[in-house]
Amino acid sequence: MASIVELNQMSNDKLEKTLEEAREELFNLRFQVASARLENTARLRQVRRNVAQVETVLHQRRLATEAAAAEPAITHISLYCLTI
Repeated sequence: MASIVELNQMSNDKLEKTLEEAREELFNLRFQVASARLENTARLRQVRRNVAQVETVLHQRRLATEAAAAEPAITHISLYCLTI
């Protein structure tokens, strides 16, 4: 499980892949709970938390992108910073 700092440093593609893997693990853990084969039930909470953190980072990035698109001055500054 990555810390929130590590998640913020990841690219969007890597975050999407991490989210997909975490959701798949959560799906498998739920089946293990249903069949009474899961020994470490705390893992469910860890994976749910990881999913929530990744979704939060992705949502914050989408909001920041939308805000930047709405403000032409911010877009101009962002493009200027990218050319430096």
